[in-house]
Amino acid sequence: MTTLYRGMDRAALDAAYNNTQAIPDFPEVLRDFQSRSTKLYERVSCRRDLRYGERPRERFDWLSCGNAGAPTFIFIHGGYWQNCTKEDFAFIADGPLARGFNVVLAEYTLAPQASITQIVGEIGRLLDHLAADPDQLGTAGREVCLSGHSAGGHLTALHRAHPVVTSALAISALVDLEPISLSWLNDKLQLSRDEIDAYSPLHHIGNGAPMIVAVGAAELPELVRQSDEYGAACQAAGESVELVHVPACTHFSVLDDLARPDGMLMSALGRLG
Repeated sequence: MTTLYRGMDRAALDAAYNNTQAIPDFPEVLRDFQSRSTKLYERVSCRRDLRYGERPRERFDWLSCGNAGAPTFIFIHGGYWQNCTKEDFAFIADGPLARGFNVVLAEYTLAPQASITQIVGEIGRLLDHLAADPDQLGTAGREVCLSGHSAGGHLTALHRAHPVVTSALAISALVDLEPISLSWLNDKLQLSRDEIDAYSPLHHIGNGAPMIVAVGAAELPELVRQSDEYGAACQAAGESVELVHVPACTHFSVLDDLARPDGMLMSALGRLG
């Protein structure tokens, strides 16, 4: 056995980061997410596919809670930077909408059409766009919570020091790209050594907006470890960071908690004040 990372060979690493195989019914779970998301779009006032850049996927949806002056909750979807769309996860907006946020659902170009460097840059452009607020959404000069799940959690952690961000919620975030680069996930990502170093939030602990680092307690051990190590490192550096384990939640059911106004995640975010 050729050990690549923390005593794991390639096969062990592949399994350690294969979230869809870690639950018995992922296709059914995704279909449920998509169905609930379709229904949410039908009943919530929204503006779809607003542009923040020139590439086809540089777009976002804005969902209104009914208060133009409300704070904004930005959600960046997961999919290991290479799968899924914002439309798959729109259902999560129920939680923040009910808590008085307007919601932005972010889209970005996926690998292999984009490198991780390009993807990180796109989210930066989205935040710049919302800070300038050319669409007159009310995002300029008001509170903005940046949030994301899995790959979106990684992008959240990278951008939590952006001037427009006043709080952050990183869910199941991938903060160390080293094991990602050694697994099946790198077939499309093709991470360079410089990208692994530059875009691993675990190795760039610094001042940023107050943050909740959350993970499902029933997720794969490597996902839990990444969140635990990142939360601990931020706290050791004196940052305003709370680590939350959501009981009994897998990598996907943790999003059900986010969709509940009284769930652990929205409640934890409320504690950031």
